[in-house]
Amino acid sequence: MEENQILDSQSIVGSESSELARQFTAHVFSWMVAGLALTAVVAWYFASSGMITSLFSETGRTPLGWVVMLAPLGFILVMNFAFERFSAIGLSVLFLLFSATMGASLSYIFFVYSMTAIIKVFAITSGTFAIMAAVGYTTKTDLTKFGSILMMGLVGIILASLVNMFLGSARIDYIISIIGVLIFTGLIAYDTQKIKAMGMQVGLGSQQSRKLALMGATSLYLDFINLFLFLLRILGRRD
Repeated sequence: MEENQILDSQSIVGSESSELARQFTAHVFSWMVAGLALTAVVAWYFASSGMITSLFSETGRTPLGWVVMLAPLGFILVMNFAFERFSAIGLSVLFLLFSATMGASLSYIFFVYSMTAIIKVFAITSGTFAIMAAVGYTTKTDLTKFGSILMMGLVGIILASLVNMFLGSARIDYIISIIGVLIFTGLIAYDTQKIKAMGMQVGLGSQQSRKLALMGATSLYLDFINLFLFLLRILGRRD
């Protein structure tokens, strides 16, 4: 009798944890989608309105363009290092500002690639993201060890990209893009599993949990954007 009661209580706890994880993960994905939508709207507006000329010239980025390009990194650093100082509302405002500046920074793709290529690659990215997120959420395999390898790979392609800025090798750029696709495809599953585990512990009712959901949305947002850009470099047809 007591054993049955223990099993029933464990079942209830497990069910509650699963529901908390589901709600938390859904909240994370809602913010991620909102961020991506804002980025797309801002990028399209800058490209279609002519405001992009304030960011890019025939010789490259303008001084304002460099500020806009580096601003998202600044937002990420502030969100991480001043996490405890911000309320959930303050952090959500930072996330939206980050998404908007990313849109301005990425507006160049509408001039470098055809609209057909952008739509095609966006569809491929969305499908890949959905599949890998589902894998990360449902798998019983602990992806922590793979996460460490993926992060080392990420550092590697960042360093390689910096070196190739001086070399200007198209072949190296292509190789980096392929490796980048593999890394961010894996990171989607890894980050989704991490977010699910986080949700089982923190739920969604507290100020802290809402802030953690925003940080989780930022991670998935960056996974999506980077996967999209690497695929665009491989599959996109240049105008």
